[in-house]
Amino acid sequence: MKKKIFGIFGPILISAVLLVVFFFAPFKIDLESKHVLADASTSMATNVFRGNALKNKAIGSKEYVPFFGSSELSRISAFHPSVLADKYNRSYRPFLLGAPGTQSLTQALMMQSMGEDLSHKKVVFIISPQWFVKNGVSNDYFNAYYSELQTYQWVSDLKKVTPDDVYLAKRLMDFPKVKEDKRLASALNAIISGKLPNSSDKQYIELMINLFSREDELFGKIGMISKNKEIKKAEKALPETYNANELDQLAVGIGQKATSNNSFEISNSFYTKRLKKNLNHLENSQTDLDYRFSPEFSDLQLVLSQLAQDNAEVLFIIPPVNKHWSDFTGLSQDMLQEFAKKVKYQLTSQGFTNIADLTKECNTQYFMADTIHLGWRGWLDADQRIQPFLEKKSPNTPNYRLDETFYSKEWQQKEPDDIKN
Repeated sequence: MKKKIFGIFGPILISAVLLVVFFFAPFKIDLESKHVLADASTSMATNVFRGNALKNKAIGSKEYVPFFGSSELSRISAFHPSVLADKYNRSYRPFLLGAPGTQSLTQALMMQSMGEDLSHKKVVFIISPQWFVKNGVSNDYFNAYYSELQTYQWVSDLKKVTPDDVYLAKRLMDFPKVKEDKRLASALNAIISGKLPNSSDKQYIELMINLFSREDELFGKIGMISKNKEIKKAEKALPETYNANELDQLAVGIGQKATSNNSFEISNSFYTKRLKKNLNHLENSQTDLDYRFSPEFSDLQLVLSQLAQDNAEVLFIIPPVNKHWSDFTGLSQDMLQEFAKKVKYQLTSQGFTNIADLTKECNTQYFMADTIHLGWRGWLDADQRIQPFLEKKSPNTPNYRLDETFYSKEWQQKEPDDIKN
């Protein structure tokens, strides 16, 4: 009889004990370890993005500066920001918060989760034109980086519902992964109607925050593979003293050797593995791509709102698209200039005036490493903006003037030619 009872209730009891151990076990990530934070800063690991413990500790320090972007951050070369900062003993170290598929929606939630750790910090934000496709971030990319913890935290911290919150709630409800969580969906629907979540949903959300926070403390390092060895190896190609002209000549030499097997000035390995076999299908394949009309413009507004709330100083970098490649695929460079005009208007009209628009460098030799990612001279050019921005004290505090009309579908679909500066 006792065996039967244990067979029924034993697994429940064991699960309860394990849950208690899970919540109250004394071990967690060693957040005071400089080695752990250094590894996290270059890992670009999904757990680091989704969690709070590691990235927030680093961003709250004086040493690390958040670099938000996407796949360009994962391509380590001699001129990558992390390499240059380490080689020349800069006063800052980049904390890389970007990987293939991280776009404005993910980054806005990451920023929100940093709280006071982002307050009055300097930030580098790379805006990629290819984010701004017709439907914005894809479901697969959203799912890859979606953080339940950061979403619950945002809902829990709400004291009143703002237009930012309404837009974010509506946007999150576009994704099946979010709607599957019925209690969260109930809270989001309340926010969409301008109300705070009810007490029952709030209690559930608080429980889930505790659960995911503990999970983050215990397992936040899983999958965290540092790129510090790659960075140290890349440094060996650089001269001991930073000289922009000497480095530019070096970038040309490295770029020339690295792109020797094709006429597009695309790195040999990328061309061989990703393009060579498919050239017939890729020719004129992007004639219909248009980055001027997208919900991504409003997702970007979430980022701007969060940065403004934090009084953060931001350098925005807009990379070009390789002109050799765009000529081949039919992607319009005129369209890209109109896209840049629209983005820059959204930034400057709200007080975000530190912008490095590199889109006109599309035809500069060895500026790009492949079709869309900054390369040897591209990163070096960007560094001429990054270093002084991060190392010089700003004379004035930011003066942001947020405009909620950037959340509207009218703005998403607005013709750049109709914008009056």
